[in-house]
Amino acid sequence: MGGFDFSNHTRNAALMAAGMPAPKATSTGTTIVGCLYDGGVVIAADTRATSGPIVADKNCEKLHYISPQIWCAGAGTAADTEFTTAITSSNLELHSLSTGRKPRVVTCMTMLKQHLFKYQGHIGAYLVVAGCDPTGSHLYTVHAHGSTDRLPYVTMGSGSLAAMSVFETTWQKGLDREGAVKLCSEAILAGIFNDLGSGSNVDVCVITPEKATLMRNYITPNVRVPKELNYKFAKGTTGVLQEKVIKKDELRRYITVTEVDAKGETTIQTDVMQVDA
Repeated sequence: MGGFDFSNHTRNAALMAAGMPAPKATSTGTTIVGCLYDGGVVIAADTRATSGPIVADKNCEKLHYISPQIWCAGAGTAADTEFTTAITSSNLELHSLSTGRKPRVVTCMTMLKQHLFKYQGHIGAYLVVAGCDPTGSHLYTVHAHGSTDRLPYVTMGSGSLAAMSVFETTWQKGLDREGAVKLCSEAILAGIFNDLGSGSNVDVCVITPEKATLMRNYITPNVRVPKELNYKFAKGTTGVLQEKVIKKDELRRYITVTEVDAKGETTIQTDVMQVDA
């Protein structure tokens, strides 16, 4: 029939009446997206890393290398995403050498979901896996508990709702490379400007069957610009009535010493001291 399902509301109310705490939403403080297009796949991410209310890093890397044609965007705990993708990259390379074939995207996704499911969500890695292999272009999401999705466009992180609104309104079939890059960039910008946990710059990675192109800091929307109101006047704004140039050898400092003896008599002495400029 479609529509919304509110059956969990009754369940949550019953659990809360029994003394259980209300379920809380998980915020990962990131915006990561991915989008398929004719000929490849594009993933993008913001570059803000937070430590509670503090911005720990303004330009961190959230796009991780897995294999030459497989990349991964990570949200969640920075260390978990970094080392989870690193160990998967190592295992996938060993698997490729053992089989003598190029690694498949679905193999990478399976390794990640099995690894994360084993730890029951205690590894805070929320991943967007994208790549190209002999079977085509693929895009997956992998949640920290091990659940996965396969969709033409995906968003994850605390800015995912703002990013998804861009995809839902502008995505269409048959996108070309430029259109997919533009769409993913606009989705990340929506997360940057509407989510406090996302910010700074936009990183984009374009993956084709031939190669993967990482565009670091593809868009830098928060670069500081000169203020509109400035109280500093440029040189030449006002006219110069008189100008005097003092050479180095003419620069002297005058020192005045005042001495008072026991009888209360005052002696004033002026000395000249050469000053090295």
